[in-house]
Amino acid sequence: MLPWLVVGLGNPGPTYAGHRHNVGFLVVEELARRTRSSFAKPKGIKAELAESRLGPPGADGPRLGLTKSRSYMNETGGPVSRLLAYYKIAPDRLVVVHDELDLDPGQLRVKFGGGDNGHNGLRSIRSSTGTGDYFRVRVGVGRPPGRQDPADFLLSNFSAREREGLGVEVVRAADAVESLVQVGLERTQSAFNS
Repeated sequence: MLPWLVVGLGNPGPTYAGHRHNVGFLVVEELARRTRSSFAKPKGIKAELAESRLGPPGADGPRLGLTKSRSYMNETGGPVSRLLAYYKIAPDRLVVVHDELDLDPGQLRVKFGGGDNGHNGLRSIRSSTGTGDYFRVRVGVGRPPGRQDPADFLLSNFSAREREGLGVEVVRAADAVESLVQVGLERTQSAFNS
């Protein structure tokens, strides 16, 4: 059984791949690359899952299920709750990686619990699991310029300037997930919260 489920929030399909709202997908893809894990589609669950283990190949590191939903952001909770039930993972072993409007690009926050702050993916997970008590890795995407609608901003591609630093941010967020699983919340917050 998997002791941790790491969910990257995003919308499925190539249309959404470069959007700010999909930064969670980029982080779990980075974790899968590091652990040489491949995504597969579990039967009866609208998600892609890569079973992996942290550490060098052959090491006995913590086991993770890296997940990308194949449903839209506002329906993410269904696949997440089904995976938690299937693998018998408690919500306090769930890590959700998501975009955060209230943090500037380059900022990162790791926390446990909290509200949904208007994020449809988090709202869906709370609705399906009955709790907000899980870990969050919040990746800053900043506020929209001028009077642009936040939803339109999130459902648009990163700018050329933002893409220059995006790889570094994705790597740092993946590092934060690994740290959280291996050394816990307090040490991870000290090292990564900006």
